[in-house]
Amino acid sequence: MARKIKVGVAGYGVIGQRLADGVALQGDMELVGVADVAPTLSVRALKEKGMPYKLFTAAPDNRKALDDAGIPISGTLEDLVKQVDIMLDATSAGVGLKNKALYEKYGKKAVFQGGEKNSVADVFFHGYANYEAGLGADYLKLTSCNTTGLIRAVDCLDRVVGAEKVAITIIRRVADPGDYHRGLTNALQIDKAPSHQALDLMTIMPHVAATGILVHTPVTHGHIITVVLTPKKDISVEEAIEIFRAHPRIRVVSIDEGFLGNASLFRYARDLGNSRGDMYEIALWSDSVVKSGKDIMFAINIPQEAVVIPENIDAIRAAMEMQKTRDEGTAETNKYLGIGKWKITT
Repeated sequence: MARKIKVGVAGYGVIGQRLADGVALQGDMELVGVADVAPTLSVRALKEKGMPYKLFTAAPDNRKALDDAGIPISGTLEDLVKQVDIMLDATSAGVGLKNKALYEKYGKKAVFQGGEKNSVADVFFHGYANYEAGLGADYLKLTSCNTTGLIRAVDCLDRVVGAEKVAITIIRRVADPGDYHRGLTNALQIDKAPSHQALDLMTIMPHVAATGILVHTPVTHGHIITVVLTPKKDISVEEAIEIFRAHPRIRVVSIDEGFLGNASLFRYARDLGNSRGDMYEIALWSDSVVKSGKDIMFAINIPQEAVVIPENIDAIRAAMEMQKTRDEGTAETNKYLGIGKWKITT
């Protein structure tokens, strides 16, 4: 039996918790532990759950606060790095770059999140769009939640009929559930165009011309993106929907089924019993798929707290060369996370 790849997670917040849970589900990986700086609510919840994961302190000078909260510590972040093959860095933007020096010191690979600058990594990575580019890479950076879901949908059509260009509008949630640091209410705020998601898509898929607009909205449960895609081959609405249905990480839904918007999907995930109300798949409304001339227009929902977890695990598989192709790597990730199983039961 092949040795399991040893993984550590730096930062046990919104993304870090979900990365830890996702890695723990992988039959060919071992979660060595997680690291954080303080007894946050996430860390306190970890203790109350019986410490299913070992906790390492990323700020040794702050250890007293953890000790006072009765939270057992297994060592420092440096101790964790020594024990792993690869780190998933889910710390705040800019901290990952500082942590990189530690990863380099011990010759350990690392995966960084979308908030870090592209220069932190060797490869700007997406599991479906450019898996092979990450093979054997030491440092990979993921795309943001919006870009991750957007690329899934665009890449899905591009591989079957080709994509010439896309124009997107992102209706962006202003903060995650439970956040207090942003106070936008009763207002919509627009960013300068083009949005970084369109630019990031072109970085990973340079053959597709992309542009976009982003609007901040005072909601918390998911982003919605509308996409106008110009295919290289003319296809019908029905053909486009079937292409989307075939993708494991795209859930095709409809308004008639009761999926009226982002809140419907969040509620459905909770009704399914998904941890934290998470959904790894993006949702695509079949009712939204229309044509304007040759162009295909559609709308997708991005569950921002969980959507990047599968691509992070894909990144481990590519960096460690566990599977050599996108089809093999993403299939293993999907299998262990249970992605696409709903297609079998419906």
